[in-house]
Amino acid sequence: MNISFRKSSISDIDELTKMMRSFNAIDNYPFNENLARENLHKLITNEFLGRLWLIISDGSVAGYIALTFGFSFEYGGRDAFIDELYLKKGFRSKGIGGATIDFVANEAEKLGVKAVHLEVERHNEKGNRLYTRKGFTEHNRILLTREISKDIL
Repeated sequence: MNISFRKSSISDIDELTKMMRSFNAIDNYPFNENLARENLHKLITNEFLGRLWLIISDGSVAGYIALTFGFSFEYGGRDAFIDELYLKKGFRSKGIGGATIDFVANEAEKLGVKAVHLEVERHNEKGNRLYTRKGFTEHNRILLTREISKDIL
């Protein structure tokens, strides 16, 4: 299996939007297509915000991964979130997720990122095992979120 990664471009927005809809449907999250398209455009055209890659397996689009940037005093500078990692059904449990995490960790280091964070649903046992195997640890903290705008996906 040949796995590669390609930085997303504006021409990928239709395909990315379809995958985002499928990703949100897994856990019955609401999905606002117009807002998704707007945010994809922002992330793709403004590298200050982060990076978005298509995951390619044997020449076919297998999924995507979004890395978004922040800043942390605790970690000594730029940090990042893997905001979304999605693989289409036929590409799961084949090592592609692990290869994707390795790729993003390497890219993050090149970009000066000091720490990469992610969120995973507690019921996502495969995801939890993958992320633990790849060096992510659960902190003795709770991630809290306050929505500033109700206009969410």
